Parts: sequence; structure tokens; C-alpha cells
Amino acid sequence: MPVPQQDPPGSGDRSLRDRLVRAQEDALATGIVPLSLRPVVRASWERAIRGAIDPDRALPRIELDEDEFRAYRASHALAPVMPVIRRLLVDGTEDAGLVVAVGDAQGRLLFVEGDPHLRRRAEDMLFVAGADWSEASIGTSAPGTALQLDRAVQIRGAEHYNRIVHPWSCTAAPVHDPATGALLGVIDITGTDLAVAPHAMSLVSATVAAVEAELRIANLETTVRSTIRRSRMRSVPAERTSLSVLGVQRPRLGSHELGPRHAEILTLLAWHPNGIGAERLAALLYEGDPSPVTLRAEMTRLRRVLDAAGEPPPESRPYRLGRALDVDAARVARLVGQGSLRRALEQYPGPILPASTAPGIVELRDELASRLRESMLADASPEVLLAFAERDEHRYDAGIWRALLEVLPARSPKRASVVAHLERIDAALR
Repeated sequence: MPVPQQDPPGSGDRSLRDRLVRAQEDALATGIVPLSLRPVVRASWERAIRGAIDPDRALPRIELDEDEFRAYRASHALAPVMPVIRRLLVDGTEDAGLVVAVGDAQGRLLFVEGDPHLRRRAEDMLFVAGADWSEASIGTSAPGTALQLDRAVQIRGAEHYNRIVHPWSCTAAPVHDPATGALLGVIDITGTDLAVAPHAMSLVSATVAAVEAELRIANLETTVRSTIRRSRMRSVPAERTSLSVLGVQRPRLGSHELGPRHAEILTLLAWHPNGIGAERLAALLYEGDPSPVTLRAEMTRLRRVLDAAGEPPPESRPYRLGRALDVDAARVARLVGQGSLRRALEQYPGPILPASTAPGIVELRDELASRLRESMLADASPEVLLAFAERDEHRYDAGIWRALLEVLPARSPKRASVVAHLERIDAALR
């Protein structure tokens, strides 16, 4: 069993840590994680238990040798934007009790910089460049859990599943490719309670926004240089056509109304930019025994629809879009991942293709709705959570209304109406 590290200065409330330690002991003994934990932590512990992670012995893996790792890191998409991260997060933290880490989409740490004293102490738990800090490897941590959920996360002290990490706290947020929406990696700050202070989430989220803006500029510069090389007229790339599928009975591609099946196909292809094989796409579209013949006929009709909308035809083997679309559901998912819950709620009129029964759409619909709900419960302000609770689909969600009651200030005039609504929910469920 690894020897726990001595707490860094300011590492938090010992009574809270003791309660979390007892909660973990109960969870390991019974297989049931107590409801007293924050939802994001409880779900992560449940995944760790299912993955048979040993909280006393699990250590991050280092799978690449030094030369392989250096070559991999140098070629990673986040390497060129490290000056932005250093300017916003690392500079000035040499003695601030913070370590800044940048990892790839699989949880491997690419860079670990910041307070040299804390970095040396973090080496004892292999919080070093090259180490795998994914949830599957080490359990609950801000970088691993942020990648698992594709959203910003804060983990304090003994909320970590791995006991060797209990003295530490961390805040992390994922980074996406602004052109494709693909997950590129994660930015994390680790250290004392300063790492989970109220401003820490805003600081990390602002850094992610700056990094994605820098990547967007780099992508544009690459496009312009490529255009010049091909001796074509320089022009700003055309905006992507919108695909509207949230809360609508009549989905649209730009100004063109779509039939239900075509909307399902475009949504699934947009969600899988690298393409989907014919058999897999058929299974995601059709209940029962999917027919590739039926799918081929539908794709032929879809090509005519795309041609009328001025879009290139989909490619085949595997099927994929000829040009990326601006999908409203993907935009909301990115906002949730960035912790921009107010904007996410404003742009979420309802679930993905609510009338669809296609297995792949049902899965996407449930995933986005669940991610939004969990993020609201964990991080939303009282005002945003109230707006979320008042949506028609949540009017009888007692869990949301109880959470709202917990976060409303004691003197808030809204508490009485929330209590009354909870009583109506209880009466309706009897």
C-alpha cells in the first residue's frame, strides 16, 4: 500500500476528508457508493469500482520510452499552443502552490509545469509527463474525469478515488478542435485548495477558450497557405451549414426541411466525423434486423437532398459527410463541456430529434440530456438551475427541484414556491 503523502499547506477540511474516507470504505465494502457524494464524484467512483481499480495500489502507467514520448509530444496538436497556456496559467505560479498539467485525449500527461516544490512532491504519485492519468488507469481525478465526461470538473482532496491523491485538489477542462469538435486533450491545475477556489474554474475555462481560439487561427492560417499554394483566389472559408435537430419536429439543414430518416443519418454522420461502416450505421438507424439494402436506398435519396441544399454528397466505405455541419446538439455539448451552462441552456430548446426511435439517436439523445442534467446539478448557479427546472420535461423531476432548494440562499423569496412545487410532485407520485 502506498504511503499517503503529507498534506500540502492549505489542503482543506480534515473532517470533510474523514467523511469521504469513510464513504469510500463503505463503498468498497458494499459495492454501493453513498448518495451523500456530489453526483460527478459518485458516478466516477462507481466507474472505478466497476473497473476493479485498487484505491491503495493503482498507479499511473508510463507506456512510452523517453524518445518515443518526446516525439509524440512534439507532434501533438496542443504542443504549439503551450506558450498561451504558460502565459495564462504557468507564469507567476512558481511559488503559488499550483502545478499546471496538459494531457492528451487519452489522459496521458504531456506537460507538467509550475511550482517546483509541489512538482517534486507530485512525482511521488507519478504525476509526471508521460504518465496515464485517465479514469481507467487511476480512478477519479480532475483531468481523467474531465476527459471521461467531456466537461470541466473540480475534484477536492479525498474525493479522489485513489488514496495516494487525497492530499491534492484539482480543476480541469477538456480542449476541443474548433474545426471538428474532436477532443484534443485536457488542461489541469493541481495543488492545494487554491486549485479548487471559486475562480479556478473560470481561469481554466478562460485558458481553454484562448487555446481553442489560437487553434482556430492556426487552422485558418493553414487553410490560407494551402489555398495560396494551389494558386487559388484567397477567401475566407464558407460558414458551415447548420443542422437543427434539438427539440424540433421538423429538423432542418440550413433552410431545407428534412425528413425524419435523413435527419437521423446526418446527425449520426456529423457525430462520427471519421465515418461509420454500413453495417454499423444500419444498426444505429433501424430497430430489429437492419437491412444494408434499405440503407443504400436511403443514402441515394439523401444525396439528392444534399445536392439541393448545396452540400457535397456523403462519402462511402465508410459513410461520412463530405463537409462538416454546424450541429446545434454538438454546439450544446461543447458548451456543457466548457462549463458554459447558461449559454448551453439558452441553446437547448429540447432533446435531439424527440420523435426518433432510431437506436443511435436514442443513445445520443439520452447522453446529451444526461450530461446536461448532471452538469446542472453539479455546477449551475441557482438562477440557471431554476430555469432548467422550469422546463416542461423537468417539471416533475424531484431530484432537480430538491437540488434547487439546496442551492437557493436561505432568504431567497423563491424557496417557498420551490417547496410548494416539491409537495405537488410528491402528491402526484403517490
